[in-house]
Amino acid sequence: MELATPMTDSQAQAFDALLQRHRGIVHKVAASYAHGAEDRADLAQEIAIQLWRAWPSYDPARSFSTWMYRIALNTAISFQRAQSPTRRNAVPLDDHLHELPGEGAFDPEMHERMRLLQRFMATLGPLDRALLLLYLEERSGREIGEVLGLGESNVTTRIARLKQRLRDFATHPHQD
Repeated sequence: MELATPMTDSQAQAFDALLQRHRGIVHKVAASYAHGAEDRADLAQEIAIQLWRAWPSYDPARSFSTWMYRIALNTAISFQRAQSPTRRNAVPLDDHLHELPGEGAFDPEMHERMRLLQRFMATLGPLDRALLLLYLEERSGREIGEVLGLGESNVTTRIARLKQRLRDFATHPHQD
């Protein structure tokens, strides 16, 4: 195992502060790519390790969240590829539906829409899943392209296709 470049205390504190401020990114990515609480925890830990290792190469002139998403998604995609085919195709997130932020009283319609979205996401390949996750996070086409290494027009085209696939899936959820 390759060790990260040693950091000063102030560098480590800066990293920790940014990681804490943006920890939701780690949790969202882990929940989107891992099945079960144990796998999510393992993936979140692996993402944190990879972020720590890459920290010396972070350019403070660039967006931290974009850099973080890039590393988190690459780690998650590698994690997912290492899983057995059965586990790769499992629907993630399911046991976290009750933890939706801003949720007041239980809304059966919203609950069903989230389940449908989860099932749809489980049908996607790693790149499309990352694209949809970033889109749902309301990231700009430019930022999504930067995270995923795609041109902005390619992002726009892929998102339009994903929206159509989602509409088709919602109409016929058992055919995909």
